[in-house]
This record gives sequence, structure tokens and C-alpha cells, in this order.
Amino acid sequence: MSVRAATPAWFPRQWNRKKVIVAALIGIGVVLVGMWLLAAVTLVLYRWVDPPTTAVHVERRFEAWVHDKPYHERYEFVPMNRISVNLQHAVVAAEDARFYQHHGFDWHAMELAAENDMDGGRLRGGSTITQQLVKNLFLGTSRSLLRKGVEFTLVPVAELVLGKRRILELYLNEVEWGPGVYGAEAACEYHYRTSARNISAEEAARLAAVLPAPLKRKPERMNRYTGIILERERQMGW
Repeated sequence: MSVRAATPAWFPRQWNRKKVIVAALIGIGVVLVGMWLLAAVTLVLYRWVDPPTTAVHVERRFEAWVHDKPYHERYEFVPMNRISVNLQHAVVAAEDARFYQHHGFDWHAMELAAENDMDGGRLRGGSTITQQLVKNLFLGTSRSLLRKGVEFTLVPVAELVLGKRRILELYLNEVEWGPGVYGAEAACEYHYRTSARNISAEEAARLAAVLPAPLKRKPERMNRYTGIILERERQMGW
């Protein structure tokens, strides 16, 4: 039987493969735009509402379920006035020293990251705290051009509707600080048996040092990075 004979009678002859692909792409585009709008509206709500969970939280739960591993989540959202300035300053110095100068993207840091990569050196991340917050809230830890594109379109929204103080407050409360450990309060309790309000400057720098790889790094092993972070804080006038 020929392919033409097997084609259903109701299938329009002009409905060829190209048009099917175009229709599918349009459908995917509509879904993506809808998801983007939902994320943007959610960011507006997060100006006043504390997130109950994030994409990273969900991803870690799913990973534990797939691998049949025990998983205990520690997560308590606390307002900024319950997070020591020691931790606020340490995280900004470690993760995004120009946080208060840029508008969501640090192009200079991105340029340095690209140069280090091309020179064959260790890849240095150029993501800002705002970019990392958007990723943590909506996109998880996976890497792809599509994910990066969504991140780049949501970052200006976050900067516009949240403001720097709320962005930092959300980031400090949502960022991963160890297996199942999310946010400043849980991290301080888990690693140092203290509260985010009472964390010392050195302890805060050690916690900030683990953020690039929270599932691999331990604060007590971060001597070199801790010194760098503390020195950077001094240079920034903190």
C-alpha cells in the first residue's frame, strides 16, 4: 500500500509536514509564553508573599524519590531583620560584589567568566544574585539555552518589581546550603547550631564560601575562600 493511499481521507492534502512543524512550534510558543507570564505574575506576588517552595526544592525531592534515598528538608523563611548583616555582606561579597550597582546583569563579570573559559582556566561564574534567584525559584539546576533565555527575560522583571532588598531577602531564604538545607536560618542551625541573627562574621564567610557547590563543599574546609571573602568585605568597606 502506498503512503498516499494510507493517508486518512479527512487529512487535508495541503497539511504537509512543514505546516505540522509550524503548528507545533506555535503551540510550544504559546505554552512557553503562558509559563513566562505565570512566572512574572508570581514574581509580583513574591514582593509581599514568601515562596512556599522553589523549583530547586521540587527537583531535589524528585531526585530523592527516583533514587529511593531518604530526604529531610530544612526550610524556614525569616525576614531580613532576623538575618545578620554578617551573612548579608558575606553572601554579596562572595556571589555578587556589584549587586547594588547593576540592574540584574553584571556584564563585566560575564566578560571575565568568558575570558577565563577561553583561556582554559577554571570557569568562573558570572551570574548575579538576581539571576540565581530566578533560577532557583522557577528553573532548577539544569543548564540549557532555553532555560538561560527564560532567565534573561525574567531577571529585569525581578529587578523592577522586587527591588534589591527583597531580592536579597528572597535569595538568602531560598538558596541551597547543603543536602535538604535551604535558607539562612536552616543553614546556620544545621552547620553552626545558631540562628541567622547570631552568626559571626567568620562563620558567615564560611557559609558563603560553600554556595557555588553546596552539595560538595563543607564550611569547615573553606579556609582559603573564607579569607578571600573576608578580605573582599574589608575592601568593600564592610
